[in-house]
Amino acid sequence: MKSKRPLEVCVISDLHLGTYGCHAKQLNPYLKSIQPKTLILNGDIIDIWNFRKRYFPKDHLKVVRTILKMAASGVDVHYITGNHDEALRRFSNTTIGKIQLSNKLVLKLDGKKVWIFHGDIFDRSIQGAKIIAKLGGWGYDFLILFNRLLNDVLTAIGREKYSFSKMVKERVKQAVKFIGDFEQIAADLAIKKGYDAVICGHIHQPQIREVQSANGSTMYMNSGDWVENLTSLEYMDKKWQLSTFPQSKTISFDDTEDEPFDDDLLEELTKAV
Repeated sequence: MKSKRPLEVCVISDLHLGTYGCHAKQLNPYLKSIQPKTLILNGDIIDIWNFRKRYFPKDHLKVVRTILKMAASGVDVHYITGNHDEALRRFSNTTIGKIQLSNKLVLKLDGKKVWIFHGDIFDRSIQGAKIIAKLGGWGYDFLILFNRLLNDVLTAIGREKYSFSKMVKERVKQAVKFIGDFEQIAADLAIKKGYDAVICGHIHQPQIREVQSANGSTMYMNSGDWVENLTSLEYMDKKWQLSTFPQSKTISFDDTEDEPFDDDLLEELTKAV
């Protein structure tokens, strides 16, 4: 039996358990390969929006069972709610079994403050048109299923795989522009609140980069997802690393200085988050 990799912290988000898109079959062996002191589930873990009684495969149940076993074995497990599992927000700041449920979390790691939350507060499509967002979620789920069937055919005939989900998501976000720049808003707000780093999920875009503004700098990180990218954030030996299943890699920092967002918008978000 292979020994597990020790980690100080592991952050995963956007598993979307209970949907066709979730790569639970790959997620479970990843979880079994690590031994974190702290495991943070940063939102959209069980997809309550798109939950169907007739669809919750054994591989998805195995992920839930593995997480419960990790909590029972002494791993400090935090479940931070997202928009797809927002029904759990009414139970915020409680403990379910040995799993701590909350809407946000602040960790102190080696003298630095890390602010962790899902990030849907920035998405005006979720806040202003929840029904439309849910319909979009269902469509996205079926798109993933169709895309997998298509890729099976493309692979069989020796053609390169294609991702409809990434193409549609990028074009929709560019067209409707519900949010200006998710990463910059999160980073500017973290700088305003005095955090050394901020970790989000929600947009399914794995990232580690330093963001600078006129008011200071912070490390922006996003754990990605287990629908398209199969990624997580790992902290060990005072370093954050972006892990991509089945291989992990370290992402270099982008030192480009970005233009800060409007202070009135930051003030509004500060009150909301």
